[in-house]
Amino acid sequence: MVFRSKPSLDQLNKMGTNNMVQFIGIKFTEIGNDFIEATMPVDHRTKQPMGLLHGGANVVLAETLGSIAGTLTLDLEKQVCVGLEINANHLKSAKEGHVTGRVSPIHVGKSTQVWEIKIYNEAKDLCCISRITLAILDRK
Repeated sequence: MVFRSKPSLDQLNKMGTNNMVQFIGIKFTEIGNDFIEATMPVDHRTKQPMGLLHGGANVVLAETLGSIAGTLTLDLEKQVCVGLEINANHLKSAKEGHVTGRVSPIHVGKSTQVWEIKIYNEAKDLCCISRITLAILDRK
């Protein structure tokens, strides 16, 4: 297992209380030994003016998944992770329903981590692929 411990979905969802995660409706739905999944609604909170899922909302979902995954690999009394870079390729639009993101590790090192996030629509079409690089910092 890549994570130091496996929190419950309830614990993951509570981490999103009173921040952007809650505001746009991201819900964690599954956690495995090396992945986490979450859904996000395609609605008035996440659409752009043309009625399509906003690319920035995809990035919020991707960054949320990547940052949480990275955090779960650390001893939080000794280290924290922060985002260094994120990119996203928007491959297909979504107009309604929800999308599901799944994060998995590419590299989990001592000073950096790289995670891949794939976001799918309800028809299981790949809508966005993202990669986040995290810096691992020692607490002072």
